Amino acid sequence: MSVQNDVVVVGGGPVGMLLASELALAKVRVRVLEQRRTRTEQSRALTVHPRSLEILDQRGIVDRFQRRGVPMPAGHFAWLDTSLDFSRLDTRHPYTLWLAQAQTEALLEERARELGAEIQRGYSVVEVTESEGEVALRVEGPEGQVEERARYVVGCDGARSAVRRSSGIGFPGTETTVTAILGDVELDEPPARPFRHTCSRGSVLAAPLPPGDHEGVYRFVVFDPERAHVPTSEPVTLGELESGVARIVGRGFGMRDPRWLSRFGNATRVAERYRRGRVLLAGDAAHIHFPAGGQGLNVGLQDAMNLGWKLAAEVNGWAPPRLLDSYHDERHPVGLAVGRNTEVQTKLGDVSEAGLALRKMMSDLLAMEPVNRRISELVSALDVAYPPGDTAAAHPWVGRRAPDRALVTDRGAARLYELLPTGRFVLLDLTGAVDLREAGAAWSDRVDVVRATAAPESDLAALDALLVRPDGHVAWASDAARRATCLADLRGALESWCGPA
Repeated sequence: MSVQNDVVVVGGGPVGMLLASELALAKVRVRVLEQRRTRTEQSRALTVHPRSLEILDQRGIVDRFQRRGVPMPAGHFAWLDTSLDFSRLDTRHPYTLWLAQAQTEALLEERARELGAEIQRGYSVVEVTESEGEVALRVEGPEGQVEERARYVVGCDGARSAVRRSSGIGFPGTETTVTAILGDVELDEPPARPFRHTCSRGSVLAAPLPPGDHEGVYRFVVFDPERAHVPTSEPVTLGELESGVARIVGRGFGMRDPRWLSRFGNATRVAERYRRGRVLLAGDAAHIHFPAGGQGLNVGLQDAMNLGWKLAAEVNGWAPPRLLDSYHDERHPVGLAVGRNTEVQTKLGDVSEAGLALRKMMSDLLAMEPVNRRISELVSALDVAYPPGDTAAAHPWVGRRAPDRALVTDRGAARLYELLPTGRFVLLDLTGAVDLREAGAAWSDRVDVVRATAAPESDLAALDALLVRPDGHVAWASDAARRATCLADLRGALESWCGPA
């Protein structure tokens, strides 16, 4: 069987499903190939961070996730005693959503199917080979070996990505030097509340799993210095989990009926390139790290949001030069930064006398509001800003995430993110000082021009105009100081981001 697709997404986890949704939203023919026959019930990730909630909000589907998850206004950095305070962050979603990864995946698959993405389970990609104008995939499926063909292939197939390996993209980084364990278990003697505990004997984090199919199940994450060099290939036993918790905390909580036991390490790797020709990578196929702070899933979702509209523009024939290359340029530094901050958190896991003193010092620093806000923005990805193309001429807003402020538009009252569900660019005319409609009309198949006013106290009130990318980042901005060149600058920005008129 040989099938021609616009894009084949390899891997049907949350990252692959969100990417498929974004492509299908732009009318791209997309097929997802997932080797698992059914969705996994195990949930490695349990948190959806503020920036991820923002991008779901931009597509009008965040309420689906809010109905299933529990908002948590606090997080942690390296299990320090002082919590991260997300409640003070400048976002309409100042919390993490406590939600099992299995639920996140199911909701994103539902979205992808609604938009017309084709999803096939039980298909394992063995090899990808690029030739002129297409990529061939050798696939093992229920009917034996088959061949798929596509204009582009995106590997969302995890740390052992067959797409990355067969395309020859390097995966440099560091090997595992320490390991930790986790277990999802029922308890005869549950703790009164979730807790983090660190002492000279090790660290334990414990919390009930999110509501749903896991009633009465607790997750324990344990770093035990005595077991820190056990290889990840050695299975975890219930006895190892319970004895480690008992030795560190002082009690074992009567663990029984394990749902999932796993050992994980701190290997940290980032792909050399996120794109090679017609092959691209996203999520764990592009970057792996110690799962500190629940960042991995979220960084992958944000990869998909960045890539989706750019790849769709390439397929649909209007992408300007280097737009697709900008996916690597923008997201590769983010992958490196996340790897670095998780390595820092691993170092802070040191429970020697000096290590505990350092942890106390860092915890005291986190009690200072500016420090707490800075680290909270780092972990939640609200600090991510992409470099402007022309740093000398670019407005200071360019590359930042657009703030979700209230507006009064020519269509009625709306939040900025409520203007983004179609996945198109939005050009906000905020003052009427310069008529932007005529300039934007030539790109009307890609850009929505919206006349709006912001409240006087809003930061948007200082701007004349704002061009917002489909992923919610600012492509161009103008204010009173730039009014004389506004139209010329706008046309240049539209050509640079949206291709020929």
